[in-house]
Amino acid sequence: MDVAGARALMDDGAVLVDVRTAGEWKTEHAPVARHVPLDQLERRAGDLPADTPIVVMCQSGVRSAQGARMLRARGVDAHSLRGGILAWKRAGERVVGGRR
Repeated sequence: MDVAGARALMDDGAVLVDVRTAGEWKTEHAPVARHVPLDQLERRAGDLPADTPIVVMCQSGVRSAQGARMLRARGVDAHSLRGGILAWKRAGERVVGGRR
């Protein structure tokens, strides 16, 4: 899913989940995102809101695709943000943290 599609889904109540590492998250992240590292996603999937679409974000889109597949296997309406936070920033969406 591209940034515009993700933003539209989020405007309708979807949750943005960033699956990058803690170090990547501290460097910069979308202020509306929840942080659940990919290696914890399966274990913490129950912490995400039920019956709510999830948009999964990483750095470039590879890990988010894995995360979205993992969540879909659990019956979650999950989507991978194509291009990750790099595409998010290119689209003019806000990030917070160190580097921008």
